[in-house]
Amino acid sequence: MLKTLSPLLIAALLASAPAAFAQDTTEDTAPTDAPATEPAPTEGAEGAQAPGDLSLGEPIDQVGQPYIREEFGDWALRCLRAAEGQDDPCQLYQLLMDENDNAVAEISMFPLANGGEAAAGATIVVPLETLLTQQLTMTVDGGQARRYPFTFCNPAGCVARVGFTTEEVNLFKRGSAANLRMVPAGAPDQEVILNLSLNGFTAGFETTDAQ
Repeated sequence: MLKTLSPLLIAALLASAPAAFAQDTTEDTAPTDAPATEPAPTEGAEGAQAPGDLSLGEPIDQVGQPYIREEFGDWALRCLRAAEGQDDPCQLYQLLMDENDNAVAEISMFPLANGGEAAAGATIVVPLETLLTQQLTMTVDGGQARRYPFTFCNPAGCVARVGFTTEEVNLFKRGSAANLRMVPAGAPDQEVILNLSLNGFTAGFETTDAQ
């Protein structure tokens, strides 16, 4: 069985050391029977702040931070924060779920201005437990299947970098659903079929800038 795909978690370990306070004591500096006194709290003491004067701060967008700009049916326009004065690069994105609503794979698509035969590109990420030699198979509306090799793997999963011709992009625009097929490394006699919805693809793809 393939494990579900989850984003990498970056753990920040914060350590704090308690401050040590030393109290000087001297002997015979005050009568032992003198009552201990503490200053009474003064209402409106200097330095006190009313709740309305407290600042809660505001979030700072970091360069490279992903965010969803817009949604088109089952697709989302996912962008990355660019440096000030630069346009945020965006790609059309969909998270693929299995029959139990577990996130298993993801696809990001984008048009290409100078891609040669490829009018669009895509990055498809699947779990590490995928049998790479079986590659990745895609069909649109039950049509002819095409097989794509995996390019590399990293701790987030295994990646296939795919190109689509203008004719194939038009199939996506006219279609209603596509399927992705992969084979688990631990069960090479089985297969995993994921549904890729094409609802909203046309509007989202035409919104994405060519790269």
